[in-house]
Amino acid sequence: MKILALDMGGTRIKIGVVEQERILESRVVEALSDHGFLPRLTALEPMLNELLHDPRFSRGDIRGIGLSVPGIVDSKGARVLSINQKYNDIVGFDFRKWSDGTFGLPLFLENDARAALAGEWQFGSGKGCDNLVMVTLGTGVGAAALMEGELLRGKHFQAGCLGGHFTIAYEGQTCNCGNIGCVESEASSWRLASLAVAEKDFATSGLSKAPTIDYEVLFRLAANNDPLSQRLVHRSLLAWSAGVINLIHAYDPERAIIGGGMMRSAERIIPFIADQVARRAWTPWGKVHVVKAQDIDNAALLGVAHLLSESLRGSL
Repeated sequence: MKILALDMGGTRIKIGVVEQERILESRVVEALSDHGFLPRLTALEPMLNELLHDPRFSRGDIRGIGLSVPGIVDSKGARVLSINQKYNDIVGFDFRKWSDGTFGLPLFLENDARAALAGEWQFGSGKGCDNLVMVTLGTGVGAAALMEGELLRGKHFQAGCLGGHFTIAYEGQTCNCGNIGCVESEASSWRLASLAVAEKDFATSGLSKAPTIDYEVLFRLAANNDPLSQRLVHRSLLAWSAGVINLIHAYDPERAIIGGGMMRSAERIIPFIADQVARRAWTPWGKVHVVKAQDIDNAALLGVAHLLSESLRGSL
């Protein structure tokens, strides 16, 4: 079964024709998420039609559209209930009506971190394990949980997906969600520049000369012994570790998967978090294994395609 899948990230939108664990064709476009969802949808529709009419895939081959978005998602009603500082006009949009009216196809909508967890559970680093948590480190910090083979959603669809907004510093930074001291507000791509500029030695740091302050630059400068970069890397690693430990204490997983674009620095991130989890997580039954996502770029595409396929088979 082929699915047309979209992952609406805060920085990039990924589109793919997916068949089980294979991405047969893909596109990546700039998200421009601060400009809203509806303008991007208008730009995306021609790309989707191009893939739907690609001669390699007959129209009948593609059975539906799977869509993952950041935010609190009602997967039953296919609507976004709440979103934070991205695609602010997306709340309440009727995705099923749009998909049926525009393409004549059924649609499945899911939170992006849940979709990524579903992809890793079925095809990646979570395969063979039915008790998992996942953290995605990207523009923000996403999270999701799988308990006894069931994706955790909850009555109001926010269970498991707000791990990036666990409080880890009650006197810390104000988050754009309104909370104080979230994992995101202490260590995320959107917060990094303001954290760096506020440091007293910023002017003498290599970060002051960087056109953009992001984690790619931060990890590179830290490896070159830039003191401020080293401190901010250490701060971020501690914040992410605290978030993972909170997820472990909340959801009792056997494996914690770390995904997202920052996994290009996995050799620094995974061993640190694994050590913190081994020393600080309260798991008397044994050890939670901390692992890198197998597919850091496309897990959400694979996952939302899998969820739609299961829905069409009547398994969800």
